[in-house]
Amino acid sequence: MLETDTFLHDWTGDIAAPLRLVENVVKPEWVDEYGHLNMAHYLTICDQANWAFWNWLNYPEQTIEARKGAEYVIVENHVTYTGELAEGDAFHIETQLIAVDGKRYILFHRVVNAAGDVCATNEAKILSFSLEARRASAWETCTAERLAEILKAHEIMPYPTQAGQGIALSKR
Repeated sequence: MLETDTFLHDWTGDIAAPLRLVENVVKPEWVDEYGHLNMAHYLTICDQANWAFWNWLNYPEQTIEARKGAEYVIVENHVTYTGELAEGDAFHIETQLIAVDGKRYILFHRVVNAAGDVCATNEAKILSFSLEARRASAWETCTAERLAEILKAHEIMPYPTQAGQGIALSKR
């Protein structure tokens, strides 16, 4: 698991819209031959936001052991690249919960540079998963309740225009 300075957050009931759970800088090992953050590592840093969200949501059970196998898996990702980040560049990730049901949720992340420009977006579909049964399961009660609270707080935000988009040659 990757380390970040803001990986663990206490659940207080205060829900920012959007959430800002990850702040980091581009590591040298993430930079490609073009001198910028490699496309695969945009997904790496967005996965930091997935973990930060999950740990925050499940506070105080912020470890796999404490959650007793009630975890999540990513079943779908879509990334758009709209800017560049170079080695050492500071960034943060804004996270918005855009949909929830009994065993899935969708997060929308915006990777934002120090100037406030969105450099990439990531939409991730997350599935509740039991490590013990090795299959999908319903959300734990506390998780489901908190997801509903977060969704209500995030419904005031505009729905991301990139959300729900696939890949196409035609202009959208």
